[in-house]
Amino acid sequence: MKLVIAEKPSVGAAIAAVMGANEKRSGYFEGGGYLVSWCIGHLISLADAATYNEQFRKWKYDDLPIVPQEWQFIVASGKEQQFSILKDLMHRSDVTEIINACDSGREGELIFRFVYEQANCKKPFSRLWISSMEASAIREGFSNLKDGRGYDNLYQSALCRAKADWLIGINATRLFSILYHKTLNVGRVQTPTLAMLVNRDYAISSFKKEKYHVVRLDVGGVAALSERQDEAAARQMKAACEKSQAVCTSLKKEKKNAAPPKLFDLTALQREANRLYGFTAKQTLDYAQALYEKRLLTYPRTDSKYITSDMQDSTKELIPGLCAALPFMQGVKLQADLARICDNSKVTDHHAILPTAEFVKTGFSSLAESEKKLMTLVCAKLLCAVAAPYEYEAVTAVFTCGGYTFTAKGRTTLCEGWREIERLSRAASGEQDEDAEPEAVLPPLAEGQTFDNPAAEISERYTQPPKAFTEDTLLSAMESAGKEDTPEDAERKGLGTTATRAGIIEKLISAGFAERKGKKLIPTKDGYNLVAILPDSLTSPQLTAEWETRLTGIAKGSDSPADFMRGIEEMTAGLVKTYSAISEDKAKLFTPQREAIGTCPRCGAAVYEGKKNFYCSDRACSFVMWKNDRFFEQRKKAFTKAIAAALLKDGKVKIKGMYSTKTGKTFDGVVLLADTGGKYVNFRVEQNRK
Repeated sequence: MKLVIAEKPSVGAAIAAVMGANEKRSGYFEGGGYLVSWCIGHLISLADAATYNEQFRKWKYDDLPIVPQEWQFIVASGKEQQFSILKDLMHRSDVTEIINACDSGREGELIFRFVYEQANCKKPFSRLWISSMEASAIREGFSNLKDGRGYDNLYQSALCRAKADWLIGINATRLFSILYHKTLNVGRVQTPTLAMLVNRDYAISSFKKEKYHVVRLDVGGVAALSERQDEAAARQMKAACEKSQAVCTSLKKEKKNAAPPKLFDLTALQREANRLYGFTAKQTLDYAQALYEKRLLTYPRTDSKYITSDMQDSTKELIPGLCAALPFMQGVKLQADLARICDNSKVTDHHAILPTAEFVKTGFSSLAESEKKLMTLVCAKLLCAVAAPYEYEAVTAVFTCGGYTFTAKGRTTLCEGWREIERLSRAASGEQDEDAEPEAVLPPLAEGQTFDNPAAEISERYTQPPKAFTEDTLLSAMESAGKEDTPEDAERKGLGTTATRAGIIEKLISAGFAERKGKKLIPTKDGYNLVAILPDSLTSPQLTAEWETRLTGIAKGSDSPADFMRGIEEMTAGLVKTYSAISEDKAKLFTPQREAIGTCPRCGAAVYEGKKNFYCSDRACSFVMWKNDRFFEQRKKAFTKAIAAALLKDGKVKIKGMYSTKTGKTFDGVVLLADTGGKYVNFRVEQNRK
């Protein structure tokens, strides 16, 4: 009997169906000589600091750096039952071999090995390495199982990455949180990403716009523009032109073409879905994962934009079905050229994201609107990628007038090629690409052609600040960060991975270091402060680039895991030693700014809202109004900040729907602040006077 361990239940179910393991058990399937079970993502993780020593539950500077000598592992909370099932299955006497069917990549390797090691399993294991959940891909993968030990170096690379992130994350987070009296999450990827947001926001806020002028010359219906001018020069130019004849001195025509776009990797798909539909990176990943689990999309967590040469035939077979499934493709002639999207050297773990043959069979009928949009993007991208290049004639016309030079540019489409599919796809979805450039067509012109009395206009313009990051542009910046310092063959480039970038953005927002304003991503005040207090080694992508160089070496067997970890431990100790103390003023950097809700009726000091009360800020004054005051509780009204502010301002407040214990009915009335200066503040309902 062979035990197959997948990463997720849905993947396990798909494998079981193909391999004939049709009998459903508790936490696994059985049949056809196979047991098929799953991990539910990260089932085992590195233990938290308190597991090593109970005193680490409290965060103290004297305990740093925390560096485990013998690393410990724990079962993820809430997943104990599934681990118990897997452990029992591994140790079943009739199980002779384990098959690692977790996702094909560094993290998938780590997930399986952690479970294998924690269960103390010694049985031989193989590796299933596939990129699609289609039945044909699963069968082919099972007929080409690899020796599991052949991936030992990949596992060591993944283990070093996990331990290093633990060391930096635990120690740096505790160190700066202790110093600044606020939980400050510090991470190798998260912090440089925040730094990019802060640097961009600072560039925008410190930008000083500069005015300039451009003269627009109307020559036979063509708008020709001057270079930038100051106002006086522009006026002089305008006056000179209006008295002169304009001459077309140069007409340059050049045939050009734009190659079709590459296929989608996850980051490119997230960027386009954000730009066109406003989907967050996490939403796109969730939708793509759901489509993958429905067997309609190939594996989404890929960083490749190519397919392998042996996939050409199966990919070509998809194209007629896709053209039939997409209404906007009716009547479009497509001669598919797949050579352009094939490159074996640029496919590592997984090929580009593609629709599957299953999708061609089933179409869009059962999909939610968001999934339809994403599926359409992927289908259209494949069709664009195999279509003809976009060919056009670029025209540059230069005019002289009054001794000055003006330029007009335009283009004429010769063969729309892939751009036709993109245009029809956008039109069908009703979405406009904000980055798309309008096409200018110039009328027929000839060198030496003259234009009498050309109209000249001055337009006042301003230099533009950089644009705030959107998820589209931040993902792009994360992808290319530190690239020049990362080797070509590194498994991961930039900040984070295609699979983790969405989560990093969400973490920054949930921790209060960044916020969404429409499509824009903006750092908060705490985000600014966090970047300001951290060393460059933690805010620059350089650290990630260095790690990836080393981790790539470990995965190839050319670098030592022990040497890598020794360097990380030294870095951690150095960080703790360098930041041993800060000034009192700096320690208050993250203290939340309190907003007074009114002034104290007894002493005139500011009154603030606490968790349970509204209190006078002068400690010598005993004025306090409790939120659970019986007066409000009896009348079944919450003592809100708005009520407290009105009482402090006017001494009274009108409240609707108060409950009467005498009549059992509700009534509207005015509540008075009846403070007599004692320990407790009193309230009473104003009596109606006749």
